[in-house]
Amino acid sequence: MKKIAFIGAGSMAEAIISGLVTQQVIQPANIFVTNKTNDDRFNYLKEQYGVTTTRSLQALLQDADLVVLAVKPKDMLETMQSIKDYIREEMLFISVVAGVHTSSLEGIANKQFSIVRAMPNTSATVGKSATALAANGHTKEAQLQTAITLFETVGTVAIVEESQLDAVTGLSGSGPAYIYYLVEALERSAETIGLDSKTAKQLILQTLLGAADMLQKSPKTPAVLRKEVTSPGGTTEAGLKQLQAHQVQEAFIACVQEATEQSKRMGDQISKELAKYVVPQ
Repeated sequence: MKKIAFIGAGSMAEAIISGLVTQQVIQPANIFVTNKTNDDRFNYLKEQYGVTTTRSLQALLQDADLVVLAVKPKDMLETMQSIKDYIREEMLFISVVAGVHTSSLEGIANKQFSIVRAMPNTSATVGKSATALAANGHTKEAQLQTAITLFETVGTVAIVEESQLDAVTGLSGSGPAYIYYLVEALERSAETIGLDSKTAKQLILQTLLGAADMLQKSPKTPAVLRKEVTSPGGTTEAGLKQLQAHQVQEAFIACVQEATEQSKRMGDQISKELAKYVVPQ
């Protein structure tokens, strides 16, 4: 990667920039960033990471071999219309914009070009994202590897089909919120059984970290690991019976399914809106 252009300067763009700079994947001066109007954000990114900021699309995209689209879905139409004349065949575009299909991007630009859609999650800000990537048919293997390298600076990467990205959104894209919700419940339960909040937080977080580490390093399934902790007639079994009685597992399954369906609905709506502006090939 000789030059990377970021269109959008929000938290996800910053997380990726931080990963690239920290792991020395590219020199900060070769990372170019633009946004609409927020000068304070510009100054912060320039001072914090040493990147180049500009509002000139020509300066932003000239000689760029990688362009990261990190705008809000509602701004994607305007963004693509403003840059379509600068798109070159050798460029790779990476979109972290939820719900916008690669076909929509090509249609608005009236060009065929390499696009990788990415679905990271907010844990990218601490370098622990679970990111799924889906490439369109014009993306070369070397370009996909470039996208993998970029997102490995902020966590782990899985390759999926674009049709699976809604499922990824429902599972890992929204996943951090489910974990935070669980921690909220554990903190409330700690209060009811007489533990102070500081002690409870320490115990809960280490329990989560330890369980995650076990799941990652052990060849055993989650079900086997759970059974090994659950002695007949013991405390764990008593607690699990309450979770089963309240159908907690079924609730989590329904949660992920509904989030996936909502992602599909949002994507379909965005596609319909963008279709009005797609130029027939």
